[in-house]
Amino acid sequence: MTDPQAVGNRELAALKERYRFERERRVRPDGASQYQSTEAEFGYYAADPYAGEVSEREPLRDIVDVAVIGGGFGGILAGARLRQQGVERVRIIEKGGDFGGTWYWNRYPGIHCDIESHVYLPMLDETGYVPEWKYAPGEEIRRHAVRISEKFDLYTDALFSTAVTSLTWDEASGKWIVATDRGDAFSATYVVTATGTLSEPKLPGIPGIETFQGHTFHTSRWDYAYTGGTPDGGLTGLAKKRVGVVGTGATGIQAIPLLAEDAGHVYVFQRTPSSVDVRANRRTTAQDVAADDEGWARRRRDNFLRIVSGETVEEDLVADRWTSSAVLLEKLVGSFRRHGDPAAFEAAYELADAAKMNELRTRVEECVTDPDTAEKLKPWYRYACKRPTFSDKYYPAFNRDNVTLVDTADTHGIERITPHGVVVGDTTYELDCLVFATGFSVGTSGILSGKLPVHGRGGTQLLHAWAQRGPRSLHGFTGNGFPNLIQMGSLQNAASVNFTHVLDEQAVHAAALVAAAEARDAVIEPSCDAEDDWIATLAKGAPDHEWFHAECTPGYYNREGRGRPNGPNSYPHGAVAFHDLLARWRETSLDEVLQVKKGKERTR
Repeated sequence: MTDPQAVGNRELAALKERYRFERERRVRPDGASQYQSTEAEFGYYAADPYAGEVSEREPLRDIVDVAVIGGGFGGILAGARLRQQGVERVRIIEKGGDFGGTWYWNRYPGIHCDIESHVYLPMLDETGYVPEWKYAPGEEIRRHAVRISEKFDLYTDALFSTAVTSLTWDEASGKWIVATDRGDAFSATYVVTATGTLSEPKLPGIPGIETFQGHTFHTSRWDYAYTGGTPDGGLTGLAKKRVGVVGTGATGIQAIPLLAEDAGHVYVFQRTPSSVDVRANRRTTAQDVAADDEGWARRRRDNFLRIVSGETVEEDLVADRWTSSAVLLEKLVGSFRRHGDPAAFEAAYELADAAKMNELRTRVEECVTDPDTAEKLKPWYRYACKRPTFSDKYYPAFNRDNVTLVDTADTHGIERITPHGVVVGDTTYELDCLVFATGFSVGTSGILSGKLPVHGRGGTQLLHAWAQRGPRSLHGFTGNGFPNLIQMGSLQNAASVNFTHVLDEQAVHAAALVAAAEARDAVIEPSCDAEDDWIATLAKGAPDHEWFHAECTPGYYNREGRGRPNGPNSYPHGAVAFHDLLARWRETSLDEVLQVKKGKERTR
């Protein structure tokens, strides 16, 4: 990283002014409503291109021990950890045609994880697998999801190509009634929701989008029947085709270089450039990561989490751009651990941030030959305003004669779509194919979307209850009035750039709750007082980052320029401390959420 001392106060003031100017060019009055869901007339954008013909089956009316909603890594890990606790009937319900979650849906060209695979892929110790690449391609990750599912026999009761439509607590039986879009209405003693935070693809609400007569699809449903090739490239179907790509986040960064190799011409429609750091991917061996040592993967994973959570370590085992820039994640991960005087920390943070972003902007100039294109690709915002991306192929793609960058900042995005192309300013770009790399609706999957109504004790609907007093939980998992319902996700829990690590810790906790309830013949339900105490804990000591995100360029981190949602959303002392807190609580206080099944009033 560039020496922070090389950045002076005058330059800091100029940077802030430039950041403000660039932000205002991109803020839209419609905020997050500029996007639309892939439903109704746009439902074909979310159709499953991988499952083939879905077989008919009889609706289920049976009983399972645990119903897990979601077959991504969250649901898979919940199932695996429940199996380790001896739970027999675990049924995972998944909209896709197989396990994998985002790695089932996303198979676009160039797809890789942006966290080192040896810490991103969970249960490496338990499965004996050593990733082949430092940053694994999507297919290797998807295969690992299947590997875990097979090892822990999660296919036996799984329901694929199935969406849960409601959860209803039945007081008489002490079970949840799980209804699905395929007519199922089976019972489950416990329900674990693991629907993810980035699972519903979104489209820009561009006027005329429905009139385009060329070929179009979303990157999370890549149409290889049209493009040809595989995630490794060879998109021969695009030869001589004019292809437009909308979106330059992590997906666009990976897909655009391979599109450029095979398409006749690629038009990249950019509103806000991503920061793109060095990737330096390479093949790895077991010796590289000390995989012969027992517990090697957990040590490496814990080491990475400590660094990116602001904790101290004796050695950086991963040593990549995430760990070298860890201090800059303080605003991205709200629970980052601070050390020392807050004012001194903020001053040092501003200097380090400016130095890092100067370094990244210089990289653009070094990689892109055309000065005008290079200037448009420079990220003018603080490091944590958008999720950092990494690629060694993205910037060089713009040196090709068949790649054109179309900057849309001055028009606040694409103005309209015609039957034959895209209009920006006074120019119409005629296209044969339009690809939307516009990502996912944040926090709108499962329960939080309102598409999965949850009726708890007395018929109380979860979101209605939250609308009155705000989201309420104990540790982000359980809530009063909703017995034996365990929620996995980022709400009122811990945060980290390596979300699979957080999910695994959540899965361990969820399985421990179920095992304890079974052992004591009890239901899992915290008191209102326990919820109050937890919300107070979240609020106490939480850093004030609202100002930071209000100054950021618009994106999903700040609700398209409108700041972060109100209320405490994550544990204020870091993921490492939170996981330690959960482990201690399981040892000393778990009985506080266990209520005998009959003959006892619910505690306040």
